[in-house]
Amino acid sequence: MKQNGIKVQNLFKKFGDFTAVNDLSFEVKSGELFGLLGPNGAGKTTAISIMTGLLEPTSGTAFVGGFDIKSHINEIRKLIGVCPQEPAFYPYLTGRENVELFGNLHNVPKKVLKQRTEELLELVGLVEGATRRAGNYSGGMIRRISLVMALINDPEIAFLDEPTVAMDPQSRRATWGFVKNLKERNKTVILTTHYIEEAEALCDRVGIIDEGKIIALNTPQALMQEHNANDLEGVFLKITGKKIRE
Repeated sequence: MKQNGIKVQNLFKKFGDFTAVNDLSFEVKSGELFGLLGPNGAGKTTAISIMTGLLEPTSGTAFVGGFDIKSHINEIRKLIGVCPQEPAFYPYLTGRENVELFGNLHNVPKKVLKQRTEELLELVGLVEGATRRAGNYSGGMIRRISLVMALINDPEIAFLDEPTVAMDPQSRRATWGFVKNLKERNKTVILTTHYIEEAEALCDRVGIIDEGKIIALNTPQALMQEHNANDLEGVFLKITGKKIRE
């Protein structure tokens, strides 16, 4: 496994009697854009929280960039960027100030931070809005500034949990280009989304997760062909009887 790949091994996470992640195992290749799909409550966000060190597994482990989450989480944090499902930002700071704060927390050199901030704001179409207080942002603007904050340290591995939720169609398409740019730069990306066309357009492979475990894994085209379905939601309906968005 190359340095910026991911390997999840027999991962379990229990909250009392509830098993959120149930013997989860899969691999993400170096430089791959991997989609993790499933209905609400399937275990996607819990799995990402474990891989990024926000939660400890009940058992099993994962290797991120070659490092074991149980013993080398500090090394992993230097490699990753995380765009969480629930955005975390300071509402009384401007968008640019939020980005610069996160850059400083990652010890990004001042000159590099200034240049990277402007480049990323340009990519997501937030140059004009960057001087406004983030507390006054629309839902779509919050998602876009969260993306910039997650990637200001130029991470080798990006975890994007529902990055386009609440975005208008134009912003979503712009974000697709942003995510494609990560892949073109050989970054490894795990993407969760409820938008079927998003996964089909962007992902090299997708893993469908239900009740905390992977139930199908392949390229979008191979899964649709295998299950004689028009899209990935059709695949999911056939193998689980559920819709991806519930």
